[in-house]
Amino acid sequence: MNQIPNNYKNPHRKHHFLMQGSILAISGIIVRIIGLFYRIPMINIIGDKGNGYYTSAYSVYSLFLILSSYSFPISISKIVSERLAVGRYRDVKNVIKSSFVIALFVGLTMFSIMFFGAEFISNIYRKPLLKFALKALAPTLFIMSFLGVFRGLFQGMGNMIPTAVSQIFEQIANAITSLLFAYLLFNRGLIANMIYDTTEYSYAFGARGGAIGTGVGAFVALAFLFFMFLSLVSKYKMLLDNNNYYEPESRSKIFLVLYHTMIPIIVSGTIYNLTTVLDDLIFSNVLTIMKSELNIVVLWGVFGNYHLLFNIPVAVANSLTSSIIPSISTSVEKNEVREVVLKVKYSIKYTMLIVSPAFVGLIILADPICRVLFKENLDILIKMLRAGSIAVVFFSLSTVTIGILQGLGYYTKPLKNTVIALIIHIIACLILLIPLNQNIYGIVFGMIIFALVLYILNQRDLNKIVRYKNSSFQKRYIFTFFLMFLSAGIMGILTYFLNRFLVNVVFTSGSFLSIVIRLLICMAFAVFVYGFFIIMLGVVRKRDADYIPFISKFEFLLRG
Repeated sequence: MNQIPNNYKNPHRKHHFLMQGSILAISGIIVRIIGLFYRIPMINIIGDKGNGYYTSAYSVYSLFLILSSYSFPISISKIVSERLAVGRYRDVKNVIKSSFVIALFVGLTMFSIMFFGAEFISNIYRKPLLKFALKALAPTLFIMSFLGVFRGLFQGMGNMIPTAVSQIFEQIANAITSLLFAYLLFNRGLIANMIYDTTEYSYAFGARGGAIGTGVGAFVALAFLFFMFLSLVSKYKMLLDNNNYYEPESRSKIFLVLYHTMIPIIVSGTIYNLTTVLDDLIFSNVLTIMKSELNIVVLWGVFGNYHLLFNIPVAVANSLTSSIIPSISTSVEKNEVREVVLKVKYSIKYTMLIVSPAFVGLIILADPICRVLFKENLDILIKMLRAGSIAVVFFSLSTVTIGILQGLGYYTKPLKNTVIALIIHIIACLILLIPLNQNIYGIVFGMIIFALVLYILNQRDLNKIVRYKNSSFQKRYIFTFFLMFLSAGIMGILTYFLNRFLVNVVFTSGSFLSIVIRLLICMAFAVFVYGFFIIMLGVVRKRDADYIPFISKFEFLLRG
């Protein structure tokens, strides 16, 4: 029998998943920062109306992406990690082969539906020119199907670096090409405006240019992972071909396993991400029927900017989920009960360590953040960001708890919970929009309600599945979260007064440079204050150093 190389044999070292999740989280934040900074000049090129077209098209694309390839990294990583845990390497090879067959079929199907159905979808949204951006995004669905297979393989091996690097390459290529084509096509649209005596073509064409960048970025990431895959196959060829000690699973069985794993994840993910699509439909149609004088496309563009900002801290939860599922699946496969409990505990704690100060920071620093990054409709955006900042916490917790439940093998529970939350969300949005007349804020509050309900339901199920051995442990665990929010609250109060002092005493001119400097000072101060209090109040301790990445570097400051 071939000897298994150490770095291949043990990809799931103890608590290795949080470090791998941190790698993805860091790359996710970098990706969103790049996205933020390229979207700003792109929005300046195409305007809030063009951004409204782009945001609507991207929400439709995201839904098709979920149906085509969203489940691939999650389900394939789970299946691969389970087989690696028991040394069934040839089965891993067969899983990848079968996954490529599914990717080919699903990718072609979703591309065809979105491309040829673009005009029909545009009419549903009451935005006829939306079809240009939709058709530009359609080919990306085909590319992303194969990209999802490669990412699932590497994540299943416990190696998040290829995914992380590919995401960064993808976003850089996306940024460059989006800006280039947005500029070129916006100017082409100006010519079309003169021909057809309208102002809409420039915005629609500009959104189409931004959409083209998404496909180019995906292709660059796919090329990178393809070469990484060839290197992997060459390195472990003997292991993958070894058939001396077990009968490999049949192709039909692997397809069945993939089917039973993917379908619940696809359905759950579709419903989870359906909120943005439904919100756009509800908002556009309700305001049109009510004959509102508000500019629907512009308001949706502002909402897209809000969504862009609150998604940066949520990236931590999304990235951590990618490492949670294969890691917990491995522990379940090996019947490591204690490891499962610890991974659940520290996944949630690690997420909250990041998102609780982010939530408070968005409230306190909403004004300078928006003024630094955007130019149009700032008053609406600032109010929206302050009102909707709590969504950072609830969306992060709901995302992580879905990942934990799926890692434990409970696929129908998050699906059921998501359906319930979505129904409540739709009812809440209709009430907020029609009798309460909250316009775009109704959508923001509806999102918060959706994420909160989903987290509560997921946490209820987790409490039934993962039982702590004694109540004192659970009380101590809950008290830690109270201290965490207390630390974030103190940070927020002190940062607020520092910001007011800088505005009224130091930077009174209100110039762009002064706002940037003030924002950087406040952010650095907030990080220091929050770090100080989570250490002083015992939110993080020496015993956490083995579980939470980077804590060990500050171990000399921590209590026992």
